[in-house]
Amino acid sequence: MSERKERPLLFLDVYGPLLPFGDGPQREPSGTATDSHLTRLDPRVGLRLAALPCELVWATTWEEEANTDIAPRLGLPPLPVVTWPETSDAHEREDKWFGLHWKTRALVAWADGRPFVWVDDEVTDADRDWVSTHHPAPALLHHIASSRGLTNEDFAVLDQWLRAT
Repeated sequence: MSERKERPLLFLDVYGPLLPFGDGPQREPSGTATDSHLTRLDPRVGLRLAALPCELVWATTWEEEANTDIAPRLGLPPLPVVTWPETSDAHEREDKWFGLHWKTRALVAWADGRPFVWVDDEVTDADRDWVSTHHPAPALLHHIASSRGLTNEDFAVLDQWLRAT
């Protein structure tokens, strides 16, 4: 009997990768965007994301609203959603000390040893270092320039990494 290999995960943030901050409306403080802001979503990005050899997962403060407000506009089905746990005081102090993003620990826990890509405009070298030390499988933390969102070059990097994993 052959063992079924699970596809890598792709943790996807909304602001920056899908909703660039370039010219026009900026981030809404409430964590959601106005409908006019959502018109900036490019449905071609959804097709390209769906074509990647991975399991897409929302990793955004939008949480379930990403499935109701974002996914249909991108032509994506409802995706699994990372829900953000409360962080202990000790982890908050340690994360601040090491310069970790507040999502880093939760994504490593959610991946549970599976290979993953994290696409976000706030990923740093501190996050990459921490993940390489605390996650047993391959991981690509891919920074997206928030002013431009996902580009052809980003998709080429993601596709190549995912196919090699």
